[in-house]
Amino acid sequence: MDRSILKGMYDVHVHCGPSTANRSVDAAEMLKLAEEVGYAGFVVKDHYIPALLGTKMVEKHLGNGTCKVYGCLVLNNAVGGLNVNAVDKARQMGTAMVYFPTVSSKTHIDGHKGSGFVGGAGASDVEEEPIVIADENGNLNPKAVEVIQYMAKHDMVLATGHGNEIEVDATVKKALELGMKRILVTHPHYQVGATINDMKKWAEMGAYIEINACVFTDSGSKVEAVVDLSVAKEMIDACGVDRIIIDTDYGQAANGSPIEGMYNFINALEEHFGVTEEEINIMTKKNPKELFNFQ
Repeated sequence: MDRSILKGMYDVHVHCGPSTANRSVDAAEMLKLAEEVGYAGFVVKDHYIPALLGTKMVEKHLGNGTCKVYGCLVLNNAVGGLNVNAVDKARQMGTAMVYFPTVSSKTHIDGHKGSGFVGGAGASDVEEEPIVIADENGNLNPKAVEVIQYMAKHDMVLATGHGNEIEVDATVKKALELGMKRILVTHPHYQVGATINDMKKWAEMGAYIEINACVFTDSGSKVEAVVDLSVAKEMIDACGVDRIIIDTDYGQAANGSPIEGMYNFINALEEHFGVTEEEINIMTKKNPKELFNFQ
């Protein structure tokens, strides 16, 4: 695909510095790269520190007005976990999205015992206290329900985080039951353990399903590229292009530019499976704009 396809794109999952982890770009550098190719916007994610203040300043003082810079809040232990007070303040600051726990979720911690985690905080003197999002019967943590109730009231965007498929299923069901309209299922093909049928069900219920470029083979990613590229095509076919959002999850030092990560990934989808320019435009421009109500 011609590089002009990047014009108007949103990447709603970018790990920019400053961060406790080594990053390939900071938010200011990412903005300049995004402006050069014509991105409409991107969302900065950090597992520990809310990115809101930094993104607002970067856009105001360094941007040329063509590309929006958004921040999000991730409900890990560093911000008090499933903390509705943090959500309230993030809403007042204009957060683009709130994630349920990622690196602090019990599922994530159990799955990474004895190993490091790309994007983690490195050495810490404080041990993570595992956050259980839902039990094995799908009963949500009452604090999770409180957060969902608040977010539904204020029409916010919820990302499901690093819980397992039972936790994600419980989250999506409760969110819809309480009136939430804007839900993004965080990379269900990676760490979550969801099946294609799970993803199809959530899409049919009204959630958007994330495909994050950095975890796929044959995509140019040098970090965590452990999921066969064919899975991305399965997800698109099962859920439909109108329910998929492609982003990169890039920012790891070894992976280089998130812009190049996006370009390489969409080209891999075209080369291997014939995914069309029109379909890419839906999954990287139309769907993010609708989910986030980007202006």
